[in-house]
Amino acid sequence: MSGILDGLNERQREAVTATEGYVRVIAGAGSGKTRALSHRFAYLVNEIGIMPSHILCVTFTNKSANEMRRRIRRLTGDSDTGYIGTFHSFCVTVLQEDSHAVQYPKSFLVLDNADIDAMLAVIYEERGLTLRHMTYAAARDMIEMRKIYKDPEYYEQMIAMPLDGLRQKYLDATKTDDILFFGYLYQQKKCFGLDYNDLIKFTLHIFGVNEDVKLKWQRRLEYIMIDEFQDIDELQYRLMKALCGYHKNLFIVGDPDQTIYSWRGASVRYILDFDKEFPDVRTVVMTENYRSTPQILAAANSLIDKNKMRVKKELTARLADGGPVVYHHAQTAEEEAVWVARKIKELEETGVKPCDITVLYRSHFVSRPIEEVFLKEKIPYTVYSGVPFFGRMEVKDALSYLRLIAFKDDLSFLRVVNTPKRNMGERRIRFLQDYAARHGCALYTALERSADDEIFKNTKAKRFLTLIGRFSAGYSDMPVSELLSAVLDESGYEQMLRTEGAQERLDNLAQLKQSVYEYEKSCGEEVTLTHYLSRVAMLTNTDLVSAKDTVKLMTVHAAKGLEFPHVFICGLSEGIFPSKKTATPESMEEERRLAFVAFTRAQKSLFLTDAEGSNLDGSFRCPSRFIFNVDKERICYTAELSENLIAKTEWHIANSESGFLCAAERESFRIGDRVRHSVMGTGVVVDIDTEKGAYVVQFDGLGTVRSISFKAKLIRLDGSQSAQ
Repeated sequence: MSGILDGLNERQREAVTATEGYVRVIAGAGSGKTRALSHRFAYLVNEIGIMPSHILCVTFTNKSANEMRRRIRRLTGDSDTGYIGTFHSFCVTVLQEDSHAVQYPKSFLVLDNADIDAMLAVIYEERGLTLRHMTYAAARDMIEMRKIYKDPEYYEQMIAMPLDGLRQKYLDATKTDDILFFGYLYQQKKCFGLDYNDLIKFTLHIFGVNEDVKLKWQRRLEYIMIDEFQDIDELQYRLMKALCGYHKNLFIVGDPDQTIYSWRGASVRYILDFDKEFPDVRTVVMTENYRSTPQILAAANSLIDKNKMRVKKELTARLADGGPVVYHHAQTAEEEAVWVARKIKELEETGVKPCDITVLYRSHFVSRPIEEVFLKEKIPYTVYSGVPFFGRMEVKDALSYLRLIAFKDDLSFLRVVNTPKRNMGERRIRFLQDYAARHGCALYTALERSADDEIFKNTKAKRFLTLIGRFSAGYSDMPVSELLSAVLDESGYEQMLRTEGAQERLDNLAQLKQSVYEYEKSCGEEVTLTHYLSRVAMLTNTDLVSAKDTVKLMTVHAAKGLEFPHVFICGLSEGIFPSKKTATPESMEEERRLAFVAFTRAQKSLFLTDAEGSNLDGSFRCPSRFIFNVDKERICYTAELSENLIAKTEWHIANSESGFLCAAERESFRIGDRVRHSVMGTGVVVDIDTEKGAYVVQFDGLGTVRSISFKAKLIRLDGSQSAQ
């Protein structure tokens, strides 16, 4: 026991040894929550004797799950680390074991945005739609909103309706959104593909209709731990309640001060009201910070103390003193970027590496002048935005080869059958699609059966079949990393890129190979191809942060969960950070929490900058209220602000806050409520946009949603009326 509890502070030790019942840990930024979680897991296994396979530990990123496994293996000396991963990856595990309950095979596909776009492309071509009808991004959003709000029971059609019936419903649809929605459901069922929304929905459905399956998982999971609880959404909350209903051992860790994802369903209320929802909750508050200097924490504490919806606490530093938090006000955005570049060069002169420096901002457009100056000053940098790593063409191609080997699915076939070129153009693909439709088979099977047809003469179709067939027969005996290297080599894909001189794409493939190898190592057990493919679709850009020696540029949201030695927060201006869309006290508190998250990413030094100028609406750009929220003695100003500038800023802040809508003006309706509008008719509330002060309503008969002001006259269908 001494080894597991050694080195823990009093609060961490209390959390680790609180094994039974409902436990809420309020873990401040940098307070060692990952350490507490991993040591608690080891304590349960080594000291109490719980089987690792009876413990579920939910994290919110694959990267943190891998780190958790590594720590637990070191503490327990056992490669068995139970169920550690995201809610979605856990649902994949459940479905791989129990998808038979809804007549789905274990070898279902987990779809990402690129897969969805490929399905949409088929629908657009079949039904004569163009991007003028709806862009792919808008279609994806529409489908997601419809699955969550307008057609929340959609999965019953996917499960119960025969494929032909679902196809007919798609063909009978006349409205664009109906065509896309039912066409997508048909394409999903055709290849047994599930997207992120489906994973939790299908799991909850199975638990709802099959008590034996639910009870099996409830009994198996004797202890449940959830990290980053402040980020949980409604579906995840429902799944959590279902899983802990038998043993009633639930351990949650989170920080209300870091709730920054309300726009995707998270609510600070889940963690604040946890003790009201569950009986006899034990609360442990961890405030000792091991990440940042006292100066950084003093500024962060001063900032977040202005929020009201929080558990009152103050972070205390365990590190030695560092330099002051520096604030620089510039006359222009270009001058702001020049100042940042100069400070970075000063840091480099003291021996700091570029990879230890990060520039954070609220919105991507803030990076434009910074990038221009960095290019001019020859400061190497990497922007973590744009196309996610696993959405890049060459990475998707490589993974499609692996998926075709495992599943022989149509999506992967269409992506790689002519990449590299094999003379398999549109005419031959159409031939295969017609054959597959007539015979009710997959495209790969259609090619196998018709490869001797005259139409495939002078193509490399047979060579392609031989390649995929050989790897399909033998992939179970190969590590995934070796299989990937062999496929990219023998398919000619890497040779194609070398011929094109596409070195960056080759580098990305090398990074993919390395990530597969590291994934195999992190799991500590044999990783099968299907196991890897079922999870790779859920990886994000930040799961593969490059080790290149460059300055990192990213949004604050992208930096959540990360830490950096030296941090610059740029664009700290009203209308940028906080966002100009902020329209309520609640949304302003979330903006302040976002700034708090940005502050607490810094370990050794923190620099805050803003610039004067004009906003897009022509208004004067003044310093962010978050600068003034920090007590003046906690920040070192490079120059005093003029009284005129301070007066303008104070007037702007007072004016914006006087326009905030109070909570009472918007709490009459909830997401999912049926409402009636005097002009627009009946509809359903699908979202609440606190930034704009509006309900997002999907009115019956309209193809798209409408944003209706909180102050508009809406009537709930039960007859009650909203506040006016």
